[in-house]
Amino acid sequence: MTDPHQPLPPRPTSRDVARAAGVSQATVSLVLGEKWPGRVSEATAQRVRESAAELGYRPNLAARSLRLGRTRTALLVVPALTNEFFARVYTGAAAVAAEHDFGVVLYPSPDGTGPARDPFASARASLDGVIASSMASDALSALHGADLPLVMLDSDPAGRDAAAHVNLDIADGMRQVTGHLLGLGHRRLVHLASAVDTWTFAVRAQALREAVGAVPDAEVRTVRAPLDVRAGREAAEQALAVTGERPTAVVCDDDILAAGACKAARRLGLRVPDDLSVTGFDDLALASAVEPELTTVQLPAEQVGERGMAALLAVLEGREAETGSLPVRLVVRGSTAAPPAAAFRT
Repeated sequence: MTDPHQPLPPRPTSRDVARAAGVSQATVSLVLGEKWPGRVSEATAQRVRESAAELGYRPNLAARSLRLGRTRTALLVVPALTNEFFARVYTGAAAVAAEHDFGVVLYPSPDGTGPARDPFASARASLDGVIASSMASDALSALHGADLPLVMLDSDPAGRDAAAHVNLDIADGMRQVTGHLLGLGHRRLVHLASAVDTWTFAVRAQALREAVGAVPDAEVRTVRAPLDVRAGREAAEQALAVTGERPTAVVCDDDILAAGACKAARRLGLRVPDDLSVTGFDDLALASAVEPELTTVQLPAEQVGERGMAALLAVLEGREAETGSLPVRLVVRGSTAAPPAAAFRT
């Protein structure tokens, strides 16, 4: 006899079916919506049906009605509202949504990149799907039970919980930065890395290590800091206040940390870029507000939002979302130059 006080097991979702069948969530939608002929092989369709049967999955009729466009609302989850990048992502997503008579609800995760709280209980919102930017998919566990399509932006493409991924070519951006500095003659670099543990920052670190490692006499040392100017300044001061040969360039994970590094240089009596080169990442408005202006990597944030919304629309319509990473571009400004002729010593 079932104990009425015991919680019921979680209801299987289409993500569970996709994981069990080894396919995308979009493929599950195609098969169970009987839209697969000509798009999915018979063998794949059968595997999806069998996985659904084994899990006891039953399509959520309420969610299905949402997918038919009765609410036409998407939820955009971001780590914070204080970062200009996410505001631009929202702008791009909202523009595409408006063209299709959709609305976008912006939801900042209260804990940054940590687990997002369940917005359904508080907002009582009816949604067609979820778009999440620059977060780990397991940070969205509160949303999984809703059985809504999830599109991940700037996140690990190997994640199986998402129906689609939209990514920037982050690794190429860091390679462009490193190539620029190495080409100027820098060989002693500091990586001022974000203390936030997410895919996008891990990719930056790996690309930097690989690029520096390809040059025999080059070296890079990593220091970490939270994403704010003061923390970046303090970490950079410690990294630069060394005995012996001082680093000649600081490679920062974003423009906010780079602003902190520039402040650290001034406090130590170093001139940017004559004594020390500094690079950023993102090309926020801050990058051209500081003096000298930052050499940084320009990320097409609005295009990320546009493609994210387009991907969600594709999933809702049973189509495959567009693939391929969005290109990024190095913008060279006044914060980088050739290293000084003589090595610094303290």
